[in-house]
Amino acid sequence: MKKIIFFISLMLGMSSALSAQENSVLRLNATLQGYSPGQPWNKSEPTSLSGLVTYLGDGKLIVTAALIANSVYLELETVDGSHRIPAKVRTVDYKANLALIEPLTDEGKDYLEKNFEAVEIGKPCKIGDTLQVLQFEGSGRALKTEGEFNAAKLTSGLVPGNFFLHYFVKASMQSAASSISIPVFKGNKLISLVVRYTSSEQKVEAIAPEVITAFLENAEDGEYSGFPSLGLVTAKTSDPHFRKWLKLNDDKGGLYITRVIRGSSAESLDFKKGDVLLSINGINIDRSGYFESNNYGKIHWGHLVRTEKKIGEKLDVTILREGKEETRSVELKATNEGLIQSHSFDKAPSYLVKAGLIFQELDSSYLRLYGENWLSRAPVGLLDVYNHPEDYEEGRNRVVFLSGVIPTPATLGYEKLRALVITSVNGEKIADIPSLIKAFDKAENGIHTIEFLEQPRKIYLSAPIADEVDKSLIQRGLPTLSRQ
Repeated sequence: MKKIIFFISLMLGMSSALSAQENSVLRLNATLQGYSPGQPWNKSEPTSLSGLVTYLGDGKLIVTAALIANSVYLELETVDGSHRIPAKVRTVDYKANLALIEPLTDEGKDYLEKNFEAVEIGKPCKIGDTLQVLQFEGSGRALKTEGEFNAAKLTSGLVPGNFFLHYFVKASMQSAASSISIPVFKGNKLISLVVRYTSSEQKVEAIAPEVITAFLENAEDGEYSGFPSLGLVTAKTSDPHFRKWLKLNDDKGGLYITRVIRGSSAESLDFKKGDVLLSINGINIDRSGYFESNNYGKIHWGHLVRTEKKIGEKLDVTILREGKEETRSVELKATNEGLIQSHSFDKAPSYLVKAGLIFQELDSSYLRLYGENWLSRAPVGLLDVYNHPEDYEEGRNRVVFLSGVIPTPATLGYEKLRALVITSVNGEKIADIPSLIKAFDKAENGIHTIEFLEQPRKIYLSAPIADEVDKSLIQRGLPTLSRQ
């Protein structure tokens, strides 16, 4: 009996022996299952991931969104494996690569409150500061690696094309059981979460504390709105001949505006291609798009909007138009998705199967089917849409394309067609999948006419045969012919 009491006392005393850093961290075991980009009616095979989450108090834990993307089951686990708690996603921002997790039950929240220490988010660091990367072995033993913070840059995280401030730390991380969403501390305060580690360079890339703090403040009231965006695509003004043509003096920096995103903050100010972005809130932007920050040295101008401001706040933007400077005040909006959705996490994709022709709305998840080098390997026509969406915006909410063909009596001769952007069906312009479904409701003289941007410009389907094939596809096991 005494041995049993001693063992229980020892187990209860383990948490008190942990440091404040260690006693704020748990494992998160995630079962993930998304939809197949190539067969949007099917889900992919489920996979499992395990990473680390950090307790912030009030039942909330922070984690990188990469660990919970397309999650169907989440479970918190103490690092020694002695206790497990079902969990759920509270707030997620895939573009910022951050998420808040909470226990599924009040009992789980009570357990966290009694057994774990809540940590605060630390203030921005200075170049040269020493930080600690915290990992755990499978046994629960803590592994701490010290590293030097040596740079801050805006880089793209989980969702391509969405840039946030990240820290770069020189550290030699060890191999451990949980290698996703690793917390980085300075003293007992959480500074960042690791998103990448390059062992050959001993380089740790982690989300900056400014981004984490902005995310948490936005999520506080339960109505998360995301990070703001100005909505400009820009180019450098380094070339002296280009600068002369723009009427840019040598004492000015500036970025050439190549595109104003539809529905963006900048569009509401009537900015246009050809304007030159000079400054934001009085902070000058150089010819390469950088400004001098107090903490980090040169930082890309996007940080002035995305991290330092909130949606609904105003900022002053100074541009050069035809040699004359203009300053305009803009109310910031969230990033506009535009024609191509930046990701499809946690979403059931829209599609239509008609007589064996598979139609989808283009998103980056489909393009990534072409592998790590998808930016060069994906079909040229689809890449042109991705790189120049402004050329395809008129009359479209999304870009609908033919992604593949199921061999059927209605698709004889069309089996090799794929990656073709749809313009119209039966004379109706196609704006998205719902408009495509509606367009197939009518057929002239029993024939469906489908038009593309590329060759072949036009194909035809027999409406009666198409209807029969649709019935047979359901009988053959296709769960549904469409999803809007």
